[in-house]
Amino acid sequence: MSKADFSITPWVDVAQRLEAGTLSVLAIGACEQHGAHLPLTTDTDMAHGVAGRLADELDALLLPAIPYGDAWTAQAYPGTISISPRTLQAMLEDIGHDLLRSGVNGLVLVNGHFGNREPMLLAARTLATAGFPVCHLDYPGLARLAGEICDSRPAAPHFYHADEVETAIMLAVAPHGVDMARAEASYPDFPPSFGSEPMQLRQFNPSGVFGDPRPATAEKGEALISGILAESLKLVSAWRTRHGI
Repeated sequence: MSKADFSITPWVDVAQRLEAGTLSVLAIGACEQHGAHLPLTTDTDMAHGVAGRLADELDALLLPAIPYGDAWTAQAYPGTISISPRTLQAMLEDIGHDLLRSGVNGLVLVNGHFGNREPMLLAARTLATAGFPVCHLDYPGLARLAGEICDSRPAAPHFYHADEVETAIMLAVAPHGVDMARAEASYPDFPPSFGSEPMQLRQFNPSGVFGDPRPATAEKGEALISGILAESLKLVSAWRTRHGI
């Protein structure tokens, strides 16, 4: 748990940090299916777990995670709750403007869901125009790390969903939500037009698993997180230098 996690930090302690100068870290997740062995909150759990470790390294404020995202592609699976890209963008902009008003020096976003990328980038641009520096991270280095650490092949290049990668990270950050007895492999055939048109994933994948989660371990998850954290810190350091924060 981060030393400045909002879930355990009173406002008077936040005030002291603001007087000294501080950054804030915010995880953006989603509520969507992740097969039979992982919870609907997987993307949020993973992103907040990484964000907490990043906040500790930066001695930054760890904000409550945003637990909903643009999960339209998974709406055909019961339990998925999606918000529009416009809603997510507006949430990020509102949060950013209030952080700026409060005196926070900058915001680091840790995105845990592919569908959030576009609204996150647009919100960061709006906030930058307002004079509030934002660094947005999408698990930097993950493809290389997955190739080095994991034993299974991905269902598609740079596509990690309910597979060994996500299951391993969940075993490291939220093992109580993982049921490995229900883990099974699934390598669906992607339609030729995948990525070129809006598409519901359940149309070609009944289980919702993309890859093989069975080789996942908490040790692999820790190795993935360590690598992601190292790459993230490099980017944040360059961002801070550029903005003098």
